[in-house]
Amino acid sequence: MTDHSGDTAATLGGTIETRSIDYVPEDERHGKVRDQGPFWFVGNFQPFTVAIGFVGPALGLSLGWTVVAGILGIFFGTLFMAFHASQGPVLGLPQMVQSRAQFGYRGVVLALIGTLFTYVGFNVVDVVIIKSGLHSIFGWNAAVIAVVITAVATLLAIYGHDLLHLSFRVLFWLSLPLWAILTWGVVFGHAGGDAGATTGGFTLLAFIAQFSVAASYNITYAPYVSDYSRYLPRNTRTSAIVSAVFLGASASPVWLIPVGAWMATRLGATDALAGIHDAGNSVVPFLGSVLALVATLVLVATMGLNAYSGMLTVITGIDSFRKVTPSRRIRVVTVLALAAVWLVLSLLFTDSTTVLNTTLLIMLYLLVPWTAVNLTDFFFVRRGHYAITDLFTPDGLYGMWSWRGMTAFFAGIVASVPFMVLPFYVGPIAAALGDVDVAFAVGLAVSGIVYWFLSRSLDLDTEERFIEDSEAALAVEETHAHG
Repeated sequence: MTDHSGDTAATLGGTIETRSIDYVPEDERHGKVRDQGPFWFVGNFQPFTVAIGFVGPALGLSLGWTVVAGILGIFFGTLFMAFHASQGPVLGLPQMVQSRAQFGYRGVVLALIGTLFTYVGFNVVDVVIIKSGLHSIFGWNAAVIAVVITAVATLLAIYGHDLLHLSFRVLFWLSLPLWAILTWGVVFGHAGGDAGATTGGFTLLAFIAQFSVAASYNITYAPYVSDYSRYLPRNTRTSAIVSAVFLGASASPVWLIPVGAWMATRLGATDALAGIHDAGNSVVPFLGSVLALVATLVLVATMGLNAYSGMLTVITGIDSFRKVTPSRRIRVVTVLALAAVWLVLSLLFTDSTTVLNTTLLIMLYLLVPWTAVNLTDFFFVRRGHYAITDLFTPDGLYGMWSWRGMTAFFAGIVASVPFMVLPFYVGPIAAALGDVDVAFAVGLAVSGIVYWFLSRSLDLDTEERFIEDSEAALAVEETHAHG
């Protein structure tokens, strides 16, 4: 644990957030539950979400069935994400540090690999969507766009938690009326397109693909949702934070995925920003151009979100093998390194739809076993009781390598491989099912059940004594920090 006496976690005063992977004391918990809903609403109120609605039509699914599959997938994935949010107030820690309890001080690296792929993967796709969209609309140089938006996202991530929350609040009020007008135009036939188009139909393969991509969209937020709820008071009601995050994170995709499906089927759009631009300008002159730019800002802010949590993931990984003192310098260096990686990769790709679909599916395969283990442990095994100081102790209660979590994680991945459907690989069982992808459901069930079964041998009574010692140590540290 680190002494931050004299420091501030706030960014509104112009300082860089000091905390990274360390515990947030109760007297620094300045977050509010009411901010969580709009925060996650805006996180999905952007072109990436519109592009989710392109997946079904690209595979021959009709507008109606795309909407049904997309909404069901969003509800399924958001449920897991929302329950992870409740861990932030209880523990005051980033999500992946808490995962040391299931995987071990070093064993958590297994989960960190999957989550880091998620953060970098999201930002690669985001940059591809933005640079190709703005180049198509305004003719701007794609490489320059990629560099500029990467720089902005990097600054947001460096300044941290409070600036990200402030940015999302501002963008919420900027975006809401513009999307409302566009949606009004779509519903009442003023957004252009072919109203009589009847493209697509129903195939189980396309329906499952659309469902899986939509489900993965919010499941992939699960590894970092607690990063943005850890500043909430410790006594925050679970029902309050879960419902706030679920409603916020699901409402915007339920709104925008149907808009994307409409653009794909009625406008023949294959680029989200271009579709927003064309439809918006048909409703009100220049609405599409303004909305495309505002939507870009939201997507850039979301890139900052990914970079911030990516930084926490990398620092956690380094700390697992070499003790790290949380500082501004390591935050800045880590974010800059991540930015360089996603910028280079994004310049190599041009097809946003293919990259989007494949990236989201791989994220889903990697993260579902982790989320099953983590939630099973938090809600059914340890029931939210952890020795926080031992999560920072290599030889502490949770050990270096926790065989239970690792075994369950690998079991879920191995069990799901025969069910996977990717452009470069189709599992044998998936092929026998007609290329229908149910790998995420298999991984979820297997990892959760295996972990619950293996955890029956845990000595929770002994753990309670460690928890009492941990709470006492935290109390002493907070007393010393405030003199």
